[in-house]
Amino acid sequence: MKPQQKLLNSVDRCVDEALEGIVSSSGCLSLLRGHRVVVRADLEALKGRVALLSGGGSGHEPAHAGYIGSGMLSAAVAGGVFASPPPASVLAAILSLRDAGVSGVLLIVKNYTGDRLNFGLAAEQARNRGVAVEMVIVADDCAFDQPSKAGRRGLCGTVFVHKLAGALAEEGCPLDEIVSKVTEAVKGIGTLGVSLSPCSVPGCLPSFDLPAGEMELGLGIHGEPGIKRSKVTSADEVVKTMVDHMTNPASQSHLSLKSGDSVVLCVNNLGALSCLEISVVTRSAIRYLEGRGVRVARVMSGAFMTSLEMAGVSLSMMRADQEILRLFDARTTASAWPNLSTVCISGKSYILDPPAKDMQETSHTEGPLSDVMRKALEAVCSSLLQRQEELNSLDRASGDGDCGNTHAQAAKAIQEWLPSHIVPGCPGQLLSTLAGLVQERMGGSSGALYSLFLTAAAALLKDRSDPAAWANAMHAGTDAMRWYGGADPGDRTMLDALCPAVEELGRLTTAPPGGHMAILQAAVEKAELGAESTRDLTARAGRASYIATVHVTLPDPGAVAIAAILRAVFEALGGQK
Repeated sequence: MKPQQKLLNSVDRCVDEALEGIVSSSGCLSLLRGHRVVVRADLEALKGRVALLSGGGSGHEPAHAGYIGSGMLSAAVAGGVFASPPPASVLAAILSLRDAGVSGVLLIVKNYTGDRLNFGLAAEQARNRGVAVEMVIVADDCAFDQPSKAGRRGLCGTVFVHKLAGALAEEGCPLDEIVSKVTEAVKGIGTLGVSLSPCSVPGCLPSFDLPAGEMELGLGIHGEPGIKRSKVTSADEVVKTMVDHMTNPASQSHLSLKSGDSVVLCVNNLGALSCLEISVVTRSAIRYLEGRGVRVARVMSGAFMTSLEMAGVSLSMMRADQEILRLFDARTTASAWPNLSTVCISGKSYILDPPAKDMQETSHTEGPLSDVMRKALEAVCSSLLQRQEELNSLDRASGDGDCGNTHAQAAKAIQEWLPSHIVPGCPGQLLSTLAGLVQERMGGSSGALYSLFLTAAAALLKDRSDPAAWANAMHAGTDAMRWYGGADPGDRTMLDALCPAVEELGRLTTAPPGGHMAILQAAVEKAELGAESTRDLTARAGRASYIATVHVTLPDPGAVAIAAILRAVFEALGGQK
């Protein structure tokens, strides 16, 4: 097995280069020369106030440098990937803050032995130099029913502590008061993680093996395995398992949570879950907590303390009274802190009713053209359904192979609509109705294009239905497709069949009454020739434009569908096959 590929320049330099990237792109941060220490660029603003310093191993980005800013951390110390920072760097950070004139320094440390030792040693050395230093240990892990002597690990709940302490420091609170308040708040914080994959330190093999279809519950943020392995289930079930474990009173590391309590929830992406998955998990967590009678006051959802590329999520909860929420809501300039609303999540309705449907749809009446238009629609639907696999086959050469399916969906929608509805005598009303059906049921870019065509054409057929009006309507529909779709004839799209046909139909504006069918027949033939000509065209629009030219030698399926539709209409009107 080889180490997992990573987009780096150097394994040895990756932490330093990452810090340089963070600082150089910020404008509000600085690097301490010779150390992996990031500080606020405006240290002078801290004079007379308590400074906050945190840190730990790298690989947890955006922690910890992402939380530096007014109202949060003053500085952060980075170690190697998953390695505690050396005490010399921690001390250098403390002394830099001292030189800025701060009244004291609070160290916020996650409960790992290396961090406790190295931050602790630096704290003692700083005290010997006359610096007022205190240290708060965050141990929010709820995984172990009976934690070892080392205690509960420090996890993503540490970010809550950064925020509360930062808000207090910004208000000018003295060091001892911040320590007292934060220490009390830590008692109400709990975190639990679950992962669908391990992670790997740059240049190393994955930290543990996890077979496909299994998940690890209760893992830490340094790639260590968890306490329990089980089959992957739904997001709802995973969230239920996590929250139940976190709040199980039989566990010595549980978070006490009862109905009526108010919490801040953090749904933390451990690195490689998609944003879509995190949003689904967030929904599940809110719903499950509310189902247990817990009031969800605020929600953070995103990547806040990661574990490299681990495909997992952790849930952190903090019991919150009004004072906790006030501090949580306080302004910060830290780049990784989300821009959250101060509105309570629970109890807020987030569903709005859409506008009422246009009641004009119910006022349709039949007319002289109703029967012939019904017959034409039936013919079009039948033709598209017969050609479903042919269109799919053509589309597989240049797209995702579903062109026949999408046209069949539209055909079936129209077939379902016809038996229970009258066909309006006004062609404009019919085309508007068809536009709605196609938009709703066809989907994809084809559905949007057809709906655009029908909507634009309908506007010119509201009050007229003579051949000239039909010709002008077809022209308007085609113009809409070209304008919004961005394609033109020659781009190997449905327009290569539609445009020559519509151009021929333009002759209806001046044709004598007996020449209409001949023009329609000519339009059909031009559409078929246009569809066939797409064999020799280079795709410049649509999905086919991304396929190498040598691979696309069949006619465009959209153009073939247009020709089939026009042929079906022509034959339904009595034209010869």
